[in-house]
Parts: sequence; C-alpha cells; structure tokens
Amino acid sequence: MDPIQLVNPKKDTTYAFILEAKKRNWTVEYMELNHLELRDGKPKAFMQELTIQDNLNHWYTLNNGSYQNLGDLDIILMRKDPPFDIEYIIATYVLEQAQKEGVMVVNNPRALRDSNEKIFASYFPQCCPPSLLTRSKESIIKFLQEQEKIVLKPTGKMGGQSIFVVTKDEPNTNVIIEEMTNNGNQFVQAQSYLPEIQSTGDKRIILIDGKPIEYGIARIPGLTDHRGNLAVGAECKGHKLTERDYWICNEIGPKLKEMGLRFVGIDIIGDYLTEINVTSPTGIREIDNLFNINVSSLFFDAIVTNLKK
Repeated sequence: MDPIQLVNPKKDTTYAFILEAKKRNWTVEYMELNHLELRDGKPKAFMQELTIQDNLNHWYTLNNGSYQNLGDLDIILMRKDPPFDIEYIIATYVLEQAQKEGVMVVNNPRALRDSNEKIFASYFPQCCPPSLLTRSKESIIKFLQEQEKIVLKPTGKMGGQSIFVVTKDEPNTNVIIEEMTNNGNQFVQAQSYLPEIQSTGDKRIILIDGKPIEYGIARIPGLTDHRGNLAVGAECKGHKLTERDYWICNEIGPKLKEMGLRFVGIDIIGDYLTEINVTSPTGIREIDNLFNINVSSLFFDAIVTNLKK
C-alpha cells in the first residue's frame, strides 16, 4: 500500500480491509513498494505486523519488522495507488513471483499490467461512449470537431488529476493537447463528454469476482468543477443499480473474473462505462455508511471461497 501515515481512516478502503481482517483474527503485514525485493529470484519483503486501535489520532501501530519470504503469506492485497508507471509494473513482477509460490495476490499482477484503468474500458466498446486513444494532435482535433465536447485524460493518473473538458470553440485547445501529449510523445485517452455527469453524476460500482454489489455511489461535480471525483470535492449520493448498470456489469464481469481481477470499481456516466479501476478502487466506506452493509466482509468471503478451491 501507500505510506500508512497518509491514510484517512474515515474514508480509506484499504483501512476498511484492515479492519475486516482484524475482525477475522487474521495477521496483517504492512508493506510498501520500497519494501519489496527479489533475491536470486526469491520474492521477499520487509514486513511489519500492523495492529489497529480505536483512536483516529493514533489508529495503527507497526512492529519493528523483518525481511520475510512473500511465499509464506496466504494473501497479498496490492493496494498501491497510481501513478501507473514503470515502478508499479516492476512491483507486479515481484508479486507475480510470490503468486508462483502459491500466494493469492489480489488483484492478479499480470492482470494489473494488462488493464490500464483509462484504456481497459475500450475493450468493451459496446458499453462505452465514443473514445480515442492517441498521441496525435490532429486526431484529437478531428475527434473534437466530431463530438463537439470531449474529455481528455492522462493514462496513468487517478482522482481526477489532469483531466480536461474541451469544447470545439475552446481557444486553448492546441496548448491543452500539446501539454497532455507532451508534444505528441504521450498517449492520452479522449472520450465524448457525457452531460449526465452534472445531473446523475459519475457512478462508482464495485464488482467482486465479476459480480456487482447492488448499491453504489454517485459522485456529482460541484458548481465550480467538472470532475466527478470525491478527491476534488464532488458530492456523494447513494444509488441502487439500474437495469443498464447490471447490463454493463454482465458484459464485463466474466472477463474480470477470468483475468483474476477480484476487486474492481467501475465508473458509469449516464448509460456508458467510462473507466475500469483495478489498482486500488475506493468508495466502499461511503457505500457501507449509506446502505448499512459491509463490502469488505463480502470481499473477504469471496477470498476465502477462492482459497479453498
């Protein structure tokens, strides 16, 4: 995971997982990316046992820790936030070696590498709005002229970072595209703008082993921001999945399960799938609080079921 001192225990999904593990009397070991090693092909890590206190000012304690074999663990939850960069990819190689030794790694390291969160949704074009992945300014401008209003996203960030809404009469179009593509040297994801984000919001739906939780949250942008991300101040409302939501989940769910993507958060605006989040999906604390359920418990039940297979 990311440095634990940066976690907000009131909102963080990883913290919810830690609480559930402790309820089940599981031992929890804490690791960051800089704790991972491959020694002569053997996956190891500096691990510190993590304990929880009911005190939001001092909610965790770490022991002194030691280097141990990753293969001695039963389960590894990979909960490192993006950026999805070469360091993230190298970490998945280490975790894949642990997987070969019999550890259940969630989500599957190979699937993490294969499933860029901004691009993976386009593997299901029947579910998505018009979209374009490119480094070409000319192609983006042509797409903008066709769609009249588009969203431009970097491929490796999260939480609404560096997302632009561009209209065909935007005077800064050229400079926005040049900056986002690094003058044609970086891919960006472009999607047709979906106006429903202002009314029904950017919906987050959680899928466990390819099956959706029946309740989700809708993140509705504020008056001064176009982004439906809680990290930038969007309003959070609960929602029950619609028939269209279930259809999208049914379209993508079998593939997620086949790839070993056991805990996934998808984003839907209006009738369309916009992202498939596989690195460190969030939102379960809000779902739990709004609907009085325990998504972590459902997730851990699924992990136990798969461990027994």
